[in-house]
Amino acid sequence: MMQPTYILALRSACHVACQLATRAATRAAIRLAVGFALLVLPGLPLAPGALASQNVSDLLTAGDRDSAARRSRAALDNFERAVQAEPASYPALWKAAREAVDLGEFESNVETRTALYRRATDYARRAVLANTNDAEGHFQLSRAVGRTALAANPRDRVSYAREVREEALKALQLFPKHPGALHVLGVWNAEVMRLNSFSRAVAKAFLGGQVLGSASWPEAIRYLEASVVVEPDRLVHHLDLARVYRDAGRRTDARAAYQAALRAPLQDANDARYRKSADEELTKLR
Repeated sequence: MMQPTYILALRSACHVACQLATRAATRAAIRLAVGFALLVLPGLPLAPGALASQNVSDLLTAGDRDSAARRSRAALDNFERAVQAEPASYPALWKAAREAVDLGEFESNVETRTALYRRATDYARRAVLANTNDAEGHFQLSRAVGRTALAANPRDRVSYAREVREEALKALQLFPKHPGALHVLGVWNAEVMRLNSFSRAVAKAFLGGQVLGSASWPEAIRYLEASVVVEPDRLVHHLDLARVYRDAGRRTDARAAYQAALRAPLQDANDARYRKSADEELTKLR
């Protein structure tokens, strides 16, 4: 018997509806399964933002590991890649600045050294812009500019002196016992005192009599002794303190500081070279 037309139409509509419902349920189930898989399976691709964040974190971790092992070139590569992935990453910027300075310090090629210090200064300036309320960025900027100054001739060195001092003081305002900033200010005072009369006159023109007049051997000693108190195992603090004692005429104290430098553990990228310098300078002092 033939079914009435309305019954056939109803059955057809039900069939289509069931198929649609089945397909919709299947799609929902697939979406749910994929979503769950993204949560539990780290190997599956993440959203671009999450992937970039994860990548920067991994690069920072790798850079920290290389830095702790005194592999500055590998550390710089990781931090620079982190900066490329996240240009405003504060830790990537100041850490890249630190490693670039470490690489430049004992670089014999003048052009390569200058380029490294320029990169370090750029990273440090960007770090300060990214987070002006943290001491580390200001310290790394003072350090990068300071190394640029020390690599220059005495006359050109003066032009950098104001910024070195200002950035180190900013770091101390934010972190009063920042050992690096204390160290920079100690060396700053010592370098001003080491200038000859002509360079000192140029410095006075650049810095002003009041700023220049604040520099002294006692201030150099005070700042560097403070850095040693905060970080007694940091070799470079003892080394630069020994040099200041030596140049200020305190030879007995200089010998003791050199010996402390020789006993200090190797921690920083250039500590092996610092130790060699301490040994050579102590031998000449005897």
